[in-house]
Amino acid sequence: MIEDKNQQPTPLSELGEFGLIDHLTKQFDTKQESTVKGIGDDAAVLNFENKNTVVSTDLLIEGVHFDLSYMPLKHLGYKAIIVNLSDIYAMNAKATQVTVSIAVSSRFPLEALEELYEGIALASKIYNVDVVGGDTTSSTSGLIISVTAIGEISQNDEVLRNGAKPNDLLVVTGDLGAAYMGLQVLEREKEVFKVNPNNQPDLDTYTYIIERQLKPEARKDIITLFKDLDMKPSAMIDISDGLSSEILHICKQSGVGCDLYENKIPLDPQVISTCEEFNIDSTTVALNGGEDYELLFTISQHDYPKIKANPNFSVIGFIKEAQAGVHLVTRAETQIPLKAQGWKSFND
Repeated sequence: MIEDKNQQPTPLSELGEFGLIDHLTKQFDTKQESTVKGIGDDAAVLNFENKNTVVSTDLLIEGVHFDLSYMPLKHLGYKAIIVNLSDIYAMNAKATQVTVSIAVSSRFPLEALEELYEGIALASKIYNVDVVGGDTTSSTSGLIISVTAIGEISQNDEVLRNGAKPNDLLVVTGDLGAAYMGLQVLEREKEVFKVNPNNQPDLDTYTYIIERQLKPEARKDIITLFKDLDMKPSAMIDISDGLSSEILHICKQSGVGCDLYENKIPLDPQVISTCEEFNIDSTTVALNGGEDYELLFTISQHDYPKIKANPNFSVIGFIKEAQAGVHLVTRAETQIPLKAQGWKSFND
């Protein structure tokens, strides 16, 4: 953080690429036994012994995936790590390491990147992962962040998208739609600010949904809970692109159909009230909003007693034979074919 408000920003050219890497990564130490060598050499050295390695990569681009007019850099660094860890947990795996690469334009001073890396450091500390490498380079179009997350899992413990079977139950963690509605509030306030820069937004009534957009969390706790409950989902995916897309991914990969029950979709009261304010259908938001980073999975009905009283889980659907198709069963008990629209459909 910049402590002296009168201090002149430090141009990145003062440090050079290697000096910048050294400066930004000096706070990272190693905690995982599987990290043999982290930052400081040509490559990291990892040893997972007899376990399988899980790897996932994501790219975040300024103007496409984030807007710095309302996304604090510390939150952005945190979120960049979280969205990648979520993919590791969606495999039922333990996240252990990440690499972080950035392309940055000259309009960013050193202090801005320090904030970004504060968020990266905080996420890696909370989720107990090692930052073991990465790269920095220049960009002509703002800020680009690429994160690769690495995890470990015992053989045969991984959960893929292709294991759902007819008569399985469809289950989701947490609640849905909050991140999208948080984005709607932030976009609205941005437009208000453009018209009147002296107008300070009052966001107290939107605290939860804004936090879900700016500082999401990954469901590491659920993977631990599965082990405690001695259960393994038959299929699993994280909800980054909206509930409908993720259900269709599981159904396609598993060769099954599904009934999703509208009245079972978990919605936070703040999501419902904000949808009413914006005159947007809350089910549409849950289906297509994205960026919830909850886990969607299927389980055998034999495992239902293990989760039925747990507030982390909501049973929202039923897996059927492929020929039955994939449908939303509305509150009026009519069936509507489920389509993957994604959140861009709101802007059409």
